[in-house]
Amino acid sequence: MPTLKERLAKIPEATAALFFIQMFSTLGFAVLYSTLVLYTTKHLNFSAKDATAIMGVFGAFNYGLHLFGGYLGGRFLSNRNLFVGGMALQVIGCAFIALGSAASMYWGLAFFLTGSGLNVTCLNMMLTQRFSPSDDRRESAFLWNYAGMNIGFFIGFAVAGYFQQTESYARLFTFATIGNFLAIVLTFTNWKAVRDLDTPLLAATAKQFRTRCAIGIAILLAVPPVVWVLLQHTASTGILMKIVSAGVALSLVWLTVRHPDRREKNNMWAYLILTMGSLVFWSLYQMAPSGLQLFAVNNVRLHAFGHEIAPQWVQNINTVVVVIGGPILAAWFAKLRARGWKVDIPQQFTASLFLMGLGFLVLPVGIMLADATGRSPFVWLFLSYVLQSIGELLISPIGYAMIGKLAPAKYQGVMMGSWMLVTGLASLFAGDFSGMVPEPTGSTALTTNHDYASLFAKLGWGSVVAGAILMLLIPLLRRLIQDLATEAPDKKSAA
Repeated sequence: MPTLKERLAKIPEATAALFFIQMFSTLGFAVLYSTLVLYTTKHLNFSAKDATAIMGVFGAFNYGLHLFGGYLGGRFLSNRNLFVGGMALQVIGCAFIALGSAASMYWGLAFFLTGSGLNVTCLNMMLTQRFSPSDDRRESAFLWNYAGMNIGFFIGFAVAGYFQQTESYARLFTFATIGNFLAIVLTFTNWKAVRDLDTPLLAATAKQFRTRCAIGIAILLAVPPVVWVLLQHTASTGILMKIVSAGVALSLVWLTVRHPDRREKNNMWAYLILTMGSLVFWSLYQMAPSGLQLFAVNNVRLHAFGHEIAPQWVQNINTVVVVIGGPILAAWFAKLRARGWKVDIPQQFTASLFLMGLGFLVLPVGIMLADATGRSPFVWLFLSYVLQSIGELLISPIGYAMIGKLAPAKYQGVMMGSWMLVTGLASLFAGDFSGMVPEPTGSTALTTNHDYASLFAKLGWGSVVAGAILMLLIPLLRRLIQDLATEAPDKKSAA
């Protein structure tokens, strides 16, 4: 049996540092993600429809800019430099939002979304570069890193719920500012360890690097005003983002068709098919901070063991499941594979869609068991979040690890960003679904329960059907996904 010291020695450099950097970098996002709809409706008096539309665009920009972040970090600024610059913009953004007006919120969101949108891909790229394409430890590293991210979410959600009870929003956003700043401090502390190891920028000369760096900084400063303008027009911005997403999808199909290497081309086709499945999953998952949160506030008895539950604390069900379940799943998968079980990406994605469907289908059951005022028992919302969270573990960190396995080296940054762009597009669809949520009327939830039950049932069955389709495609996906190690003997024999 290897000792603990021997096991730690095998961990690639900087993976532990990236775990803690990831944890602190998510604090600001956790606060905004869980509070934005409540802040805009309760403090700024926005309608539920306008608030969920802003939340949809918030997710679209945050995840949509990940695609650009992968390109900008790998070719202009370096992933390390872009991450620090993005965190600095997040600090500025949270400070603006803490001022408490609608005008400052729009500017704060513009800065924050530029930062968070561009720097998340950098973290994932810094981590994936620590492993070779055939290194099985990558999946475990991403599961552990995902757990670290969700520790940050847990802290952010817990603090947000505490301040939500008194609606102390200025203090809450100040806390988010401090959390973002600590991520910058940690990065500087581990500056050499988190350097890039394999990006196109490393091949540039010193003069080319300075030129590209200047261009990258100019782009970084130019994005916030553009985002600010687009945030003023959520409807047209949503349409524009969907068109951009369609263009990116077509570009990836074009790159796949023209790619010369047969093995890599097959892997890229598998990536595209799995991406479609993930779009269904994330479109429902992204309803948590918008439509599901409004349902929880207005139609659920938020009490457990005699205590009132803040709306943001409900989302900590997700973080607890992920933090505990991530390492457990990593160990379980390794054990199953050691015994000869075939646990692969298509199976994991299929299971995630079924779990998401079940997570939504239990909500109408809870509505059927509502009290005289129309409020559902909390246990059904709790069960829904648990099912969704297990599904998340099977698709999100697995998806990040999948990029290193399926993406050709020169497309890794673009495909990592594209993977996150899917989540941004899903956020727009989640905003559309949440826009179907009825405005609270009257003193009870009875008037809106029927509409909620109908919407949740349709979305749940839609995810189940998508899971069934992906299950039928598992044999095809297994033929498409090929490791370099399995191809080498054939090539050698042919030679």
